[in-house]
Amino acid sequence: MAEVVLFHHVQGLTDGIRAFAYDLQQSGHTVHTPNLFEGRTFDSLEQGMAFARETGFDVLRERGMAAAGGLRPELVYVGLSFGVTIAQKLAQTRPGARGALLLHACIPLTEYGESWPESVPVQIHGKEGDEFFDEDLPAARELAKSARSAELFVYPGDQHLFTDSSLEAFDAEASELLLERVRTFLTAV
Repeated sequence: MAEVVLFHHVQGLTDGIRAFAYDLQQSGHTVHTPNLFEGRTFDSLEQGMAFARETGFDVLRERGMAAAGGLRPELVYVGLSFGVTIAQKLAQTRPGARGALLLHACIPLTEYGESWPESVPVQIHGKEGDEFFDEDLPAARELAKSARSAELFVYPGDQHLFTDSSLEAFDAEASELLLERVRTFLTAV
């Protein structure tokens, strides 16, 4: 079974993110969920973004890097939206990474290096009509095309944080399909 570190989105470590982590734990995986917002959650993306700007995106990313630094390097890095900025950086730059799951976002490869590590499998998941993921889709396609073991899954709909069961954007059907794919991925790494 895999050991996972899961970085939350900009609305914080919500009950829906905890439920997502619990689903993975029920499949036998060890899941770490660092709380980058020190316990704060937000009712909207706008409120979460305001907090992130005020705190500083670099400060929040450093919290995530520090949280992972206290764990062994043989991890699968999972990021949800904002959390992708941390998960993807760690997967691309920290030796020993076993895999990456990029949910709701994808950063251009050149942000953290020239290429994706050959030994690190990756899955990217997002909604085709999500205005935020649509901006990242070219980077997601490039990563899926250039990485040796990469899969890109695009779901119908326009909800951004569709895997968070505590938010209005939650899409149970798409989330269950995503979880099935994630479980298969985690079993294989």
